[in-house]
Amino acid sequence: MSRINAPSRRRAALITACAVIAAAGGTAATLTTPAGAAVPGCTVDYKVTNQWNTGFGAAVTVTNTGDAVSSWKLEWSYAGNQTVTQGWNADITQSGSAVTAKNVSHNGTLATGASTGFGFNASYSGSNAVPTVFKLNGVTCNGGPGGPTDPPGPTDPPGGRVDNPYAGAKVYVNPEWSAKAAAEPGGSRIAGQPTGVWLDRTAAIAGANGSMGLRAHLDEALRQKGTGELVVQLVIYNLPGRDCAALASNGELGPTEIDKYKTQYIDPIAAILADPKYAGLRIVNTVEIDSLPNLVTNTTPRPTATPNCDTMKANGNYVKGVGYALNKLGALPSVYNYVDAGHHGWLGWDDNFGASAELFKQAATAEGSSLAKVHGFIVNTANYSALKEDHFTIDDSVNGVSVRQSKWVDWNRYTDELSYAQAMRAKLVSLGFDSGLGMLIDTSRNGWGGTGRPTAPGARTSVDTYVDGGRYDRRIHLGNWCNQSGAGLGERPRTAPAAGIDAYVWIKPPGESDGSSKAIPNNEGKGFDRMCDPTYTGNPRNNNNMSGALPNAPLSGHWFSAQFQELMKNAHPAL
Repeated sequence: MSRINAPSRRRAALITACAVIAAAGGTAATLTTPAGAAVPGCTVDYKVTNQWNTGFGAAVTVTNTGDAVSSWKLEWSYAGNQTVTQGWNADITQSGSAVTAKNVSHNGTLATGASTGFGFNASYSGSNAVPTVFKLNGVTCNGGPGGPTDPPGPTDPPGGRVDNPYAGAKVYVNPEWSAKAAAEPGGSRIAGQPTGVWLDRTAAIAGANGSMGLRAHLDEALRQKGTGELVVQLVIYNLPGRDCAALASNGELGPTEIDKYKTQYIDPIAAILADPKYAGLRIVNTVEIDSLPNLVTNTTPRPTATPNCDTMKANGNYVKGVGYALNKLGALPSVYNYVDAGHHGWLGWDDNFGASAELFKQAATAEGSSLAKVHGFIVNTANYSALKEDHFTIDDSVNGVSVRQSKWVDWNRYTDELSYAQAMRAKLVSLGFDSGLGMLIDTSRNGWGGTGRPTAPGARTSVDTYVDGGRYDRRIHLGNWCNQSGAGLGERPRTAPAAGIDAYVWIKPPGESDGSSKAIPNNEGKGFDRMCDPTYTGNPRNNNNMSGALPNAPLSGHWFSAQFQELMKNAHPAL
């Protein structure tokens, strides 16, 4: 969804914009090239993702804004004694302070607008200054956003929003989650990653049981922001009759308490976000996960229908609540609303996909809201669906049998989250949403790495052996969602990684449980869902398969050390 400012016409043959953004401040730069040559251009995002006394981790994203390239080489130098010790997704070498990162076999080709990312760990002592000068394929980035003689490009327009809130911005690191992650063996490797702040009950606004409230988080965000731009990711998650098909994530409000939702939950959040003190922050809201899709798939006459979901469809309070939240929060110029759009293993079937998009439009225009108050949609929130399946496509066939007929795909139209997100975006635009609509993909737990990650397609003896042997997603069934065994951290958060995608994000903080393995009394309104019980043999939503859940899990949202360790072990890209 990001737009790149074009250079002035008098220099269009020579110059394109290349912004170099670092975790500790940024330098906008201009690429120049001889007349007649291909016009290079890039956006480079260099972020220190975590740091400890003797080392640090970094993530680098390169976006090609110029002509397509078939290979790339990125160079920079350190001012201190930083030394790269391990890298991934790039061939990284170092001579003295000079570092060179070259593409590997799978990410050398970059079309215009395409992105690729790589990461590394490094050692250091003393200071860890962020590099300010980069070279892409030998061309130095060293000017301003529009060139030395052009006026600087805009950031946030007064009273308005930018195309992609993540572009050119750091993202808030929740210190509470970061401390839990850092306390785990090996957790310092990811403790500096940005994650979502979940406002999952009214008490969370002020802060409950010693936890930080919304104002405390925003004050900390101002400290982290410094002089640059910063995104704060909030999860708006407290609808009446919440999550009607999953007891583990039931909420505090009853099915009819829509007025409480408006006046005691949304209105106080809006009042805090409207404080001029926070006007310089970019607030990204993930709005009510798992709500609207339930009205499509888990209501009568579907075989997966539940009485609770029938109730919420009949009373309209999901649609009213989402519409009210979008209208109230979307009126604030610093707020960017992204509505939850399920995942491909939920809504990717023909009879779910179009109906869901229509329902999203209905909710976006309810309670005084409008399509303009939806900045985008988010998929795979707190779920495990693979980002991109490389070993099979929806168009493949084996012995004349379509991949769609395999037990795993089961007639779905999509094989992974990236293809689903891009298709849902196109569908929503066709229904009248803005053509600049952006998508987010939660990659916090969909890496599926480790020793079990397939390296090639499965055997072509049947369509099932072909798909099952090659799929990254190792769940027993796509319908399994609770504390999945074998899952790993996915792609690190990064900006504009693919066409139509504003960012990969970690909205679900890794290590926070999806639900308890057994019934646990609590005052948080959270029930016991058998899908979180590793001994459960399933229901129609997962075709009566085992749940695939990890044992000994705590209540949803509580820290689950064993899961955190497994996520790190199976991370892809590896830590």
